[in-house]
Amino acid sequence: MEFEGIVYKILPATSGTSARGNWTRQDVVFELPQEFSRKICVTFFNKAQEVAQLHEGLACQVSVNIESREFNGRWYTDVRAWRVQPKVAEAPAAESAMPSMLPIMEEPSYAAAPAMAEVDDLPF
Repeated sequence: MEFEGIVYKILPATSGTSARGNWTRQDVVFELPQEFSRKICVTFFNKAQEVAQLHEGLACQVSVNIESREFNGRWYTDVRAWRVQPKVAEAPAAESAMPSMLPIMEEPSYAAAPAMAEVDDLPF
């Protein structure tokens, strides 16, 4: 799943050691720009370089995996990011739709055209 959001808050990193080795986890809260703004807390697992590039107020395109699991009769939902890209400012649609063209300086004048009596090249 993908969404566009603005970095609202970067929470402190948590690290530890498991049977597979060292790990780091950092949560980032994104605000979705809608009429009623919503916030989503996204977990970055072993992606310290990507989180280091983020700052509050940065607009991003975030790709996440959403997974729910049950533990002792309760359900927990995890939103993990697998890619985050800063949103590139788009050029206005009018400029990108047409290539740049030279403006027309003046409209051609047809008054100087020869009269029909002078030019008679019809075969009948």
